[in-house]
Amino acid sequence: MLDWLGYRKELIGRIGEIGKLSPDTLKGYQTLSGAGEKTGHLDAKTRELISLAVAVTTRCDGCITVHTGEALKHGATREEIAEALGVAVAMNAGAAIVFSARVMDAVNAHSGS
Repeated sequence: MLDWLGYRKELIGRIGEIGKLSPDTLKGYQTLSGAGEKTGHLDAKTRELISLAVAVTTRCDGCITVHTGEALKHGATREEIAEALGVAVAMNAGAAIVFSARVMDAVNAHSGS
């Protein structure tokens, strides 16, 4: 397994380097990241649980380490995190079923059915 805390620290440093080379890119990301907070429709914990589920579906280790820390900071429990991850698992399985149907459609097109 990863040294998640060490990885997070290294990642933040590398992102800082990108920010120095391309400040508007980082600023744009920060604007997108903070947009949800301004609406007030979801609390911070819920946004972090969603972020963890999306991190799993997009296979982003950096997202996992950052949003795990934030979810815990905002009071998420292990059980809530596990439930959010269960949603990610179900969504990935659902997407596989949907894309399996697309494959079968392609099979039909290629075989003249």
